[in-house]
Amino acid sequence: MTKDQNYIEKKTDGLPIPKRYWAILAIALGVSVSVLDGTIANVALPTIAQDLNTSPTNVIWVVNAYQLAITITLLSFSSLGDIFGYRKVYIFGLILFTCSSLACALSDSFVTLTLARVSQGFGAAAITSVNTALLRIIYPKRYIGRGMGINALVVAFSLAVGPTVASLILAFAHWNWLFAINIPIGILALYIAFRHLPYNPQKTGERKFDYLSSIANAVTFALLIFTLEGITHEQQLHFIVMELIALLIVGFFFIRRQLKQKNPLLPVDLLRIPIFTLSIGTSICSFTAQMLATVSLPFFFQNTLGYDSSEIGILLTPWPLAIIVVAPIAGRLVERVHAGILGGIGLAIFAAGLLLLSFLPDNPTRLDIIWRMVLCGAGFGLFQSPNNSTIISSAPQHRSGGASGMLGTARLLGQTLGATLAAMMFTLVPENSTQAALLLAGTFAIVAAVVSCLRLSQPSPTVLNSGK
Repeated sequence: MTKDQNYIEKKTDGLPIPKRYWAILAIALGVSVSVLDGTIANVALPTIAQDLNTSPTNVIWVVNAYQLAITITLLSFSSLGDIFGYRKVYIFGLILFTCSSLACALSDSFVTLTLARVSQGFGAAAITSVNTALLRIIYPKRYIGRGMGINALVVAFSLAVGPTVASLILAFAHWNWLFAINIPIGILALYIAFRHLPYNPQKTGERKFDYLSSIANAVTFALLIFTLEGITHEQQLHFIVMELIALLIVGFFFIRRQLKQKNPLLPVDLLRIPIFTLSIGTSICSFTAQMLATVSLPFFFQNTLGYDSSEIGILLTPWPLAIIVVAPIAGRLVERVHAGILGGIGLAIFAAGLLLLSFLPDNPTRLDIIWRMVLCGAGFGLFQSPNNSTIISSAPQHRSGGASGMLGTARLLGQTLGATLAAMMFTLVPENSTQAALLLAGTFAIVAAVVSCLRLSQPSPTVLNSGK
């Protein structure tokens, strides 16, 4: 423990091998289960609703409660990482996530399961809020892109196998085992994390946690999600207006307070770094495009083309599989090629794939669909690792937690906006909703490509932070 701490405090560039590999494994295990649990319960929702005697409308909260808990606490945990150490926050998240998974597995009512999922979401937020900040001190500066590539690979793989893992478990066991499988993985990750995860390389002085900003942050993002959900589900207009007014008031107070803080919870000061801001904008647009497509395509495959659930899973899998292949390659390329170029090319390929999907032939074969899905995944994978690397590397070293939180927040905002826009397409263009959603997704991807190319006028993060 002391040896690791001294090693980092001597400002050595990254961990030595094999310690680096063990630390990466600790992060990969934690990230994989937190991502997996965002999707693994979806397949079992009808079974859970029947078993716990609740309605399909209510059982959606088994998924929503988890996502909401992550969204409203992500930035708070990022700030805590900057103050108390990324290692401590990550380990706390693993402990909370593992214990909450046990609570989910033992739940015998809808209320207890939902509360356990909220707690599990808090644990996942702690894990994801600092995982990329930890990569920055695990890897040497010149190899940080590789770390981001591996991280993107782990996320893509977890997303890809989620439905498959859920189907296999449900074929042989009760739905409670969907959550029970996290326990041995969490324990293993904790053992490795205690032994091998490094400490923060810099001390943060007398900085204190801003509790008022944390509450305002949670309320702001909760109101944003509920307002978007209200629009999506055609809530009564006066309720939407009330939520919007409350959002504007609380949000104004929150942003105003952040502008006055030396180390704000929402790191608005980092937005003064042009390449950081452009990379965040690229991330929001790209994840909006991705969610527009991934939400709308299953409905098209089932309702228009007549595929069943298992066939839909096969048709969707090439997308994350292509990310798995391309993301590590992109992580290495960013060491030699500017992220603006890689992002621009990747997002142009992504946009082409989306637009080609929107103009599928009337009776497409599986191959017609699959190669277009591969194109989307390959383009997204080429963009994602370099973009994440740029976001983390462009921030000062002691603000890595805030940068990591902004990275996660950008992803969540994009996904929330994409899901809302997809639902709006179902309402506004009922007969061609998927095509409309894909065209809109392609537009967002093109905007993201343009924003990515704007980064070419900015120095690389290595140059930007030289001497810091």
